[in-house]
Amino acid sequence: MSETTDERTARDRASFLRTLRAVRSFRPDPVPQEVVDDVLEVARWSGSASNKQPWEIVVVHERDTLRSLSSVEGYAGHLAGAPLGIVLIMAGDRAEQETYDEGRLAERIMLAAHAHGVGSSIGWILGPGRDAARELLGIPQEKVVRTAISLGYPDEGARRSSTARGQARKPLGEIVHEERYG
Repeated sequence: MSETTDERTARDRASFLRTLRAVRSFRPDPVPQEVVDDVLEVARWSGSASNKQPWEIVVVHERDTLRSLSSVEGYAGHLAGAPLGIVLIMAGDRAEQETYDEGRLAERIMLAAHAHGVGSSIGWILGPGRDAARELLGIPQEKVVRTAISLGYPDEGARRSSTARGQARKPLGEIVHEERYG
């Protein structure tokens, strides 16, 4: 029995999703504005609880700003070498719920970038670093900033992630349970 076009398309899409990797070393080439615009347009369509869309986005191209963001408390050092950063700003009125929406938005941005051959890595801004990032980017106090995504074309000569180096993922049998845990 031959594979249908729909089955092949589904398999290709699933394969694409499996190839998303964190990229933390970038070539200096800028990401073209039309690619940035497409990534942002895809992000705009990300789902959120009750369709609140509780986010705003700051796009950062300036090298000095990216370096400063990379040094605030948290895990965002990879921003220093990226030609582009996207910082997610959340409304802050439903902080716990918004973390789910924020994660959905971040992955949508990363997948849209991946579709254009642009690498990305997610970073977190923690504790006092949030105030520093807020001040650096002019973000109002009532807003929450905790996620920054670096984007750029991957430096193929740089050290690759463990998964990209061929280290296997855990088998499904180790992570999936049927009906009940155990």
